[in-house]
Amino acid sequence: MDERIREHARTLVDWSARVERGDDVVVSVGEGAHDLAVAVCAELGRRGATVVTTYASEELDRAYLLAHDGDFDASDAELVLYERADVVLRLGGPRNTTAMADVSGDRQAAAARATRAAREARLASRWVSTVHPTRALAQQAGMAFEEYRDFAYDAILRDWESLATEMARLKERLDDGSEVRLVTDRDAKPSTDLTMSIEGRVAVNSAASVAYDSHNLPSGEVFTAPFDTEGEVFFDVPMTVRGRRVRDVWLSFEAGDVVDFAAETNEDVLAEVLDTDEGATRLGELGIGMNRGIDRFTDNILFDEKMGDTVHLALGRAYRSNFPEGAENEANDSAVHVDLITDVSERSRIEVDGEVVQRNGRFQWEPEFEAE
Repeated sequence: MDERIREHARTLVDWSARVERGDDVVVSVGEGAHDLAVAVCAELGRRGATVVTTYASEELDRAYLLAHDGDFDASDAELVLYERADVVLRLGGPRNTTAMADVSGDRQAAAARATRAAREARLASRWVSTVHPTRALAQQAGMAFEEYRDFAYDAILRDWESLATEMARLKERLDDGSEVRLVTDRDAKPSTDLTMSIEGRVAVNSAASVAYDSHNLPSGEVFTAPFDTEGEVFFDVPMTVRGRRVRDVWLSFEAGDVVDFAAETNEDVLAEVLDTDEGATRLGELGIGMNRGIDRFTDNILFDEKMGDTVHLALGRAYRSNFPEGAENEANDSAVHVDLITDVSERSRIEVDGEVVQRNGRFQWEPEFEAE
């Protein structure tokens, strides 16, 4: 076994999930994540945790959803499983990244609504999602398998403590701020000029550990929950949404809601997302990527949204960790959380209360930052 797989497992169990003796741990194993699951279960055994494993496959999901009559019921068994779990580890590793491409968005949305209670129970645990590099992911990224594995481990096996210290600077700025403005102006692409209120929100220093209210490995972003969004935004990074490639998305906001939209390809997928429920037309997240171990787009949201020089906005559900204690019910509620990414590496800036904190992908404290 590649020693990096064992290091990945140790990082996941120790740094990310903070597993302790006696913890009840659910390990969800993707189709191609067997080797990582073996290493993870060995680490959990050494720590005296209790383990239940489940199998996660989009091909199984597809078969079930296509055969069902469409009137979905919630699973009490799944709900109880997650309600009893201390830790949930999701090990992704698809064999086919577009397995759900022929399942209608309406059917996927109906299933998502039926499983909301179980999903919320999982999110209440010390959950962490990660991914084991597979040939399907390498193909999706347009990379050779060995090349993709190197890329993935460069992003995953970071000095997370040092990165957490750096990202704390941005978290502090967002926590102290009341309004964020995102501006881009690039030739041959629609411009972005979007303002969002962040008054009273709590930014998360997403350093790949539940100790930081962070639940992805790799991570490397600072995110918050915006509201009262106004203006227009263009997303120039292609994304696979519900098994289909969506490209060049444009959204227009008024009083916090999407009032108009367009996409160069698969605009109907975007329409289906927005039609899921009332909360799907509002933003649930503003995330600013800071993981410079990720140096290219791979059409995998787990990596792409963390990349330095990017900003992502999510339609739908907001994370309760972005709200002070007692105000969690203010979080935007939705059955979806769909991230869209824009490249801010050139002719762009992020302002907090009128002050430029990032220009052309570089932050105020970085030597490459251009003051004007």
